[in-house]
Amino acid sequence: MTALITGASRGIGAQIATLLAENGYSVAINYNNSKEQALKLERELLGQGYIAKAFYADVSSMAEADQMVREIEQTMGDIDVLINNAGIAQQKLFCDITENDFDRMFDVNVKGVFNCCKAVLPSMIREKNGSIINISSMWGQVGASCEVHYSASKAAVIGLTQALAKEVGLSNIRVNCICPGVIDTQMNADLDDGTIGILKDETPLGTIGTPNDIAELALFLSGKHAGFITGQVIGVNGGMVI
Repeated sequence: MTALITGASRGIGAQIATLLAENGYSVAINYNNSKEQALKLERELLGQGYIAKAFYADVSSMAEADQMVREIEQTMGDIDVLINNAGIAQQKLFCDITENDFDRMFDVNVKGVFNCCKAVLPSMIREKNGSIINISSMWGQVGASCEVHYSASKAAVIGLTQALAKEVGLSNIRVNCICPGVIDTQMNADLDDGTIGILKDETPLGTIGTPNDIAELALFLSGKHAGFITGQVIGVNGGMVI
């Protein structure tokens, strides 16, 4: 079984790649700007006896996403699991968001998902098998102040997931969406201790999440035990959003 994880050089993506490798998947580690981190992860997994290889692509480019998938198919076989994790975030007042900010957010967070799904689906449809997991955000469910373009892009990922699940279900392809809450990653590293404390207080479970919390769900949705689950939007947020 081969799994492609986009944006897998660090954070949630790296943990998903690691957990899938530990559970028997051959993992394709996609990166864009973080080449050294992706190659480091590749070396670590290979050193533990797992099958892993790093692949470059800016997923917002259809040509690059398609070329990456073709390279993976040639070197690692057909892709059985696609996890669309690559994404960007930005905090800005709505009136300060530029057209370029808005376009880049949707290019990566939405078009990137579209491009990678387009690239892997022909082989999945041919094989009548596959699992696609899109990483959205709880802010795609309820919206976040000062993150209008981010929230809108993540809401679009939810809609894409639900519609695509209905379209490819007859080909035995499942499409699901994970909506993380506040997770301890580099993306949130600029939050000070006071802000983290407030977020913990606002979370019913009293803490923030870890990349492994997301990875464990991704592993479950990838495999046979989730064989009757598709079109679902699953929050992993400690109860902050219900």
